[in-house]
Amino acid sequence: MKIHHIRLMLVLVSIAHSSFLLASVSVESLDNKKPNRILFVGNSYLYYNDSLHNHVNRMAAERFPERAELTIYKSATIGGSTLSHHNLDHLLDSKNIGVTDNFELVILQGGSSESLSENSRNEFYRQVEEKVKKIRAKGAEAALYMTHAYVKPHKAFSPMMINDIKDSYVKAGNDNSILVIPVGLAFARAYDQRPEIKLHKSFDGSHPSLLGTYLASCVVFKSIFNASPVGLDYDYFDTISDQERIFLQEVAEHTVNEFLRH
Repeated sequence: MKIHHIRLMLVLVSIAHSSFLLASVSVESLDNKKPNRILFVGNSYLYYNDSLHNHVNRMAAERFPERAELTIYKSATIGGSTLSHHNLDHLLDSKNIGVTDNFELVILQGGSSESLSENSRNEFYRQVEEKVKKIRAKGAEAALYMTHAYVKPHKAFSPMMINDIKDSYVKAGNDNSILVIPVGLAFARAYDQRPEIKLHKSFDGSHPSLLGTYLASCVVFKSIFNASPVGLDYDYFDTISDQERIFLQEVAEHTVNEFLRH
């Protein structure tokens, strides 16, 4: 009887885990599978650890060396910002930030707390809709960078926070028919498999550590190029161990495959 009960619990946990990752997303890939000019818009979550756009660029240069000279990645970040803080009109006039041709892809990262209340969620939805229209008017595609949840010792830590984040980003992505990049779900998966891993800065439980930024970069790489990060040699100049590199690449691969049903 006890064995039957344990097996039933394991099945329920497995079902819950699968439904957590399998969201009903309306967009599973970009129209342009090889964007060369990419703009990242967000806050310190992107800026920390030598800036996420640099890591993605190095991964892309390794996997697609024939395109390395064509790529231009820019990152516009404001510490502690929400989407409403960014002057997207200025950024989309790409010459203002040293890029001759218009961007092909703009990745939007919302504030870390925008999913935590009804008011902030509604403002997030409004901002996404407004900014996606502007991005499309410039002939580019848009994507949403799903943030990760807080961990201890952050005062707003909650084990359920990732569910609010996932629901908010999936809704915003579906409402505007744009790609959602499931970074937050990859963090949750990595912690589930290796609770001892440190993906956050220990002093605040909010900002990503170098390993967190590396994982996020792998998720972005997989999502926008629909190419596996598994097997990439890039390890931030011998800073990330082979064991960590392989583990994080595989977490990114499996998370995106399940979330976007590739």
